[in-house]
Amino acid sequence: MGKTQLAAAHARCAWGNGEIDLLLWVAAASRQAVIDAYAQAAVEILRADPADPERAAAAFLAWLEPKPTPQAARWLIVLDDVADPGDLRGLWPPAQTGRTLVTTRRRDAARIALGRPVPVGLFTPTEATTYLQQALASHERRDNTADLAALAEDLGHLPLALSQAAVYLVDTHLDAAGYRVRLADRARQLTGLLPEPGSLPDDQPTTVAAAWALSLERADQLRPAGLARPMLQLASMLDPNGIPHAVLTSEPALNHLATHRTSPRCGSPTQQPPVVTAEETTDVLHALHRLSLIDHSPNEPRQAVRIHQLIQRAIRDPLTPDQYDQLARTAADALVDAWPEVERDTDLARALRANTTALTTFAKDSLHRPDTHTVLSRLGKSLGQAGQVNAAIHHFRHLTSTTVHHLGPDHPSTLAARHNLASWRGRAGDPAGAAAALATLLEDRVRVLGPDHPHTLDTRQNLAYYQGEAGDLVGATAAYATLLKDYLRVLGPDHPDTLTTRHNLAYYQGQAGDPAGAATAYATLLKDRVRVLGPDHPHTLDTRHNLADWQGQAGDPAGAATAYATLLKDRVRVLGPDHPDTLTTRHNLAYYQGQAGDPAGAATAYATLLKDRVRVLGPDHPHTLDTRHNLADWQGQAGDPAGAATAYATLLKDRVRVLGPDHPDTLTTRHNLAYYQGQAGDPAGAATAYATLLKDRVRVLGPDHPHTLTTRHNLADLEREEKRAGTGTPVRRT
Repeated sequence: MGKTQLAAAHARCAWGNGEIDLLLWVAAASRQAVIDAYAQAAVEILRADPADPERAAAAFLAWLEPKPTPQAARWLIVLDDVADPGDLRGLWPPAQTGRTLVTTRRRDAARIALGRPVPVGLFTPTEATTYLQQALASHERRDNTADLAALAEDLGHLPLALSQAAVYLVDTHLDAAGYRVRLADRARQLTGLLPEPGSLPDDQPTTVAAAWALSLERADQLRPAGLARPMLQLASMLDPNGIPHAVLTSEPALNHLATHRTSPRCGSPTQQPPVVTAEETTDVLHALHRLSLIDHSPNEPRQAVRIHQLIQRAIRDPLTPDQYDQLARTAADALVDAWPEVERDTDLARALRANTTALTTFAKDSLHRPDTHTVLSRLGKSLGQAGQVNAAIHHFRHLTSTTVHHLGPDHPSTLAARHNLASWRGRAGDPAGAAAALATLLEDRVRVLGPDHPHTLDTRQNLAYYQGEAGDLVGATAAYATLLKDYLRVLGPDHPDTLTTRHNLAYYQGQAGDPAGAATAYATLLKDRVRVLGPDHPHTLDTRHNLADWQGQAGDPAGAATAYATLLKDRVRVLGPDHPDTLTTRHNLAYYQGQAGDPAGAATAYATLLKDRVRVLGPDHPHTLDTRHNLADWQGQAGDPAGAATAYATLLKDRVRVLGPDHPDTLTTRHNLAYYQGQAGDPAGAATAYATLLKDRVRVLGPDHPHTLTTRHNLADLEREEKRAGTGTPVRRT
């Protein structure tokens, strides 16, 4: 960080201002070094015998003791880079008449013995840029300020690195922009981007990389010995701004530490590495923290470890290509192992996504050798589950192109990426496009994998789903019925995928106009899911959720509300109160509360739910927008159509901004806005809005889509009302 430079500046200032009579600088890396420095001072001041350093050092300390005369010397002793406070036992200068300044990398409890700590951290961005400007100006250099600010960011605002980079720029006649290009080149090692040892500024003894190497060597000697280097190597592949504790204590991480544990003396791998425990992992993180190689915050498990980006670079640079690939995939394994299937902790999920993104930047091709690592698909899935559907699409589109480049168009990893891309395209509001993409993919999966491969059947499953979402309910139902026969033949009646197909078939049975039949099918499926998966499995809870919904749609809203209330207790117990599925159950419970005759209660429940969805998912998550949608509807049904219209108008702006103007949910919001516009006393305006919406629904969804037909129905009803004073109630979809 530049602790030595600060200490030197203070010492020079004190000497130059005449504040001291004696200045002694001690390179205090070891006890013997301190003794030798004291002894040399005694030789020069007291003419002590240099043949007995211990006695001479003691004489020097005695001379520093307070004197009864007013002419006692004023002194400053700088103990620079103390590695072990225990080295100073019996060697502390007296405190009464002089001052002692200590620099150290230690941050553990032993540091208390060194006196009052003054932490030395990074420059601020402004300080870092100003430093570079001043350092270069002294050599008549005037580099672009924006380039210098960007370079300071690349160097992590580290004072020592900035000082050495400035010298490098001057010596090589390179500008800041050119240096950034070299710094970004992974083929170049950090040691080649710093001045040569003889050209370092401010009498610095070592380069940044060499200084960290010394600290790492020391850390590897601390208990648990031999684990500091492999742990720092693993951390060098992850997010410098925060690595979850669960990643570094995962099974793949423990195996990595055990396999690459080094001898504290020679650094060679042990022949039979012992098992490394999670407790030892915590201990080695503390050892690295003690020597300022990382920041370890055990009380912040989601971001337990922070590490400077240049330390990461210095650690990665010496790795061979094979070591690099192995380390990158180990880091990916650790992320997958720590990633819960159900993302109850949204902050942890956010940290895991950030670490995976950092890993993809560092690892590059390593995650595609010998195949595409599953952490890449897990990242895309997590993005989508967090409501960032467009980010998920972008991720899988990029993943598809990279897998084609590395593995070819027919590799299973490429086909899987295409499958995910199509699915998230459908969730983003383009079911017809998703169905078309899945139909093309199906042909390739049949050709490459065969018609009965599980991945081929998965593609048929999703194709049928998006066929239905695109408006072809009869075709989707028929496709699921055919698919179910193949699942029964290939996987058997109790396979989870077979049960999922039955689940989806029941859904489209209801969507096609048979809600009672759907409810009956879900009731039968529920028994099998409880038997096969257990009562608390997420899929079992999903079946209960849909059973309650179709019970309500079949004419029993009160029964649906009761079923949802019971399900909610189990969702909270199994998944937690903030899990997205728990919030969805609350959403549907509020809906059927309104359907059962309590619109005001439904509006109140949605208002409470909205606060939790904003807190957990954020204001722009599709589920948050759905809650605002239903809140507006029940506000209208509770007797405030003008307020509902205003709420829908505000929501529409956010739907367009977040999802786009053609997303089905955006069109649905326009539909309901038009409805309440009419209910609030403006039937002509509502008719105009429906007519405009109808054109867009025909264009986006097609003329026969159920939503298109609903808009035509409402428009026709309003037109009839304009011709005669009718009392028909428009149908609306919420």
